[in-house]
Amino acid sequence: MASRYLLFIALLNFIKAGSTQNLTTSVPGLQNISVVPKGCGHDIKSMYFALCDLNATWGIIIEAVAALGIVFTFVLILIFLALAPSVIRDERKGSLAINAMFLVGVFGLFALVFSFLIAPTAVICVCRRFLFGVLFAMCFSCLVAHSVRLNYLVFQNRGPGGCLIFFLALGLFMVEAVINIEWLLITNVRHNLLSPSQPDSPCNITNQDFVTALVYVMFLILASLFIPCPVFFGHYLQWKRHGKYIALTAFSSLVIWITWIVVYIYGVEKLGYMKNWDDFILAVALLVNGWVFVLFYIIPELVEMTKTGYHYEEDNLNIMKRLSESPPVIMVENKAFSMDNPDVNEEINNKKPQGIPISPYSNYNGIYPTLPLYPSEMETVNHIHLPRVSMEPWRYHL
Repeated sequence: MASRYLLFIALLNFIKAGSTQNLTTSVPGLQNISVVPKGCGHDIKSMYFALCDLNATWGIIIEAVAALGIVFTFVLILIFLALAPSVIRDERKGSLAINAMFLVGVFGLFALVFSFLIAPTAVICVCRRFLFGVLFAMCFSCLVAHSVRLNYLVFQNRGPGGCLIFFLALGLFMVEAVINIEWLLITNVRHNLLSPSQPDSPCNITNQDFVTALVYVMFLILASLFIPCPVFFGHYLQWKRHGKYIALTAFSSLVIWITWIVVYIYGVEKLGYMKNWDDFILAVALLVNGWVFVLFYIIPELVEMTKTGYHYEEDNLNIMKRLSESPPVIMVENKAFSMDNPDVNEEINNKKPQGIPISPYSNYNGIYPTLPLYPSEMETVNHIHLPRVSMEPWRYHL
């Protein structure tokens, strides 16, 4: 444990030392920049030229779309907070915590795009390597936890509590955080401690190593794609819709990840592009996947928060509701043991035509007679004396 604390302290010192380095010594592509690009002022540092260079329009376009994503996500967060009190009386309240966590992760993805537009330094590279996997793990862990809860809701209309699901998502997210911390410690700090004469920059990593550190995130993507599959065979249609949103989001994310990984590892060299295109590919991957999260999951979830049909008393499969909607049972008094009135019977017999055989079913009215389940009043019988056991001994003498 002591060695890990020493490694962590060394990592902080290394980041602090790297932040004070000159940019021209760490980035060969930006050495000896003396010409200010068109659109940038003379007081802007060279590391921010990609944000204002009119000749490199890709940086400005990505910057604008990322800024729009940040503003739009912030508005969605406010809408989510406004709609949250309306769902605290039904089962939708259990997913409020993980949806809030998901919104924070999407907001972080859009903000992380800017770190790939500016020139890399030691601090920026550490932020890229750590936050890229951690933020994606936060989003996909929320999708996995929500999928697990939907598997209960779609069959029982009851599911695990919100705290349990939140801790499940938090645990899945913390695994990637630990993996990235260990990766940074192993690849940078330990190398610098063993070889102090040849310090290594966190920016000096291969594309294959960067992708390898994201294997756990790929596992979460596949989990969020396959776990919602049983939801499609459930009974409750309102919860099925949530499963469709998660499956569509996970499938789109899987296509995006396969595309950018293939291009990032093989496409750059095959197409003959420079190393500078690596940052562009990662920025586009963040941007596209962030908008997929917004359009395919966040907005539909907010729409579901405004719909009705989730309350317990509105459940169509609830037994109590089925009984309440059933037609009322007509209770007919059973007159089999009632006392006959001779005067009335004689009057009825006089009105019947003579000489015609009487059917035994002539008085049947089509309704099966049943006894009432609940008598209208309880009658007490006081005039009937029941035999009791007598304790008088002379009654038993012969």
